[in-house]
Amino acid sequence: MADQPVLENLRLHELRFIVRQCEPYFHEFCSFLGTHGYQTIREFVTEQDDAKALAAITDYFSRAFAADLFNGVGAEYSDAKAKWYFLSWLFRDAPAQRLDPLINSVAGATRSERKVNLLNLIRKDVAELFTDDANWAWPAISEVILARLEGSRRALKGGVVENVVRAVLRQVFETNNAAITISDKETRIADETYDIVLTGGAGRILCPVKTRETMGGGHALLFTRDIHKSITVATDAGEVCIPIVIAESWAGDLASLPCEHFVYVARNPNQLDVIQKELAERFTVLLPVFKSLN
Repeated sequence: MADQPVLENLRLHELRFIVRQCEPYFHEFCSFLGTHGYQTIREFVTEQDDAKALAAITDYFSRAFAADLFNGVGAEYSDAKAKWYFLSWLFRDAPAQRLDPLINSVAGATRSERKVNLLNLIRKDVAELFTDDANWAWPAISEVILARLEGSRRALKGGVVENVVRAVLRQVFETNNAAITISDKETRIADETYDIVLTGGAGRILCPVKTRETMGGGHALLFTRDIHKSITVATDAGEVCIPIVIAESWAGDLASLPCEHFVYVARNPNQLDVIQKELAERFTVLLPVFKSLN
């Protein structure tokens, strides 16, 4: 009997847990605003006196917080990054993707001063869009944080899976006396990146690691196209490519992949324990191919 798909939204369970760990930071921020005379976040956001708001934001960046803010896989942000990210999220904006490139276009003698001025401008803009007290309470802000952490988690989780793949490869090679070097960093060809490079005396193999949690939708087609492109770019460059695909249900035609070998694990990439076992089995089957590098 085939394994049943994972019905639980593992991503959401994990993210909600992390968001709850961020709640003390939110409450500490509310207490901080109290030291500047604001009873609620909305009072601060709708402040008409620029000088007063700027003073609060400047003090916020210099004030030590006891609580931590966490990224999408539950690791603590540094204090400086936490301050910048939290206030950007509070104002419903994207600190890295949108605001970072805008900092140098804002008035200010230093980068820190420009960040404060930028956040104050964003504050005044967003005040007109979210006018209810409920928009600034924890339930609303927690949903904003969850959405932002999902993007963070997607990028960071890929790194976790790649490290798992490296660890399993290393174990299989050591067990079977395969003298093959496993790269710690990705390599790039044209506009494609290859997460793992296996190198021996006779050449190398490029291994892009492709993961997908969900099963359907338009992005599934993009996922398949991404795999095909990765293989094609490597092949056109005269490289051997063995893609490693970890996806619970992938509708792509495996036989159509433009490569001789591939690794496909039909699992949700969050199931790390199960993935490790199945990867080890598939890598063992491919040992003759890997050993050809020697």
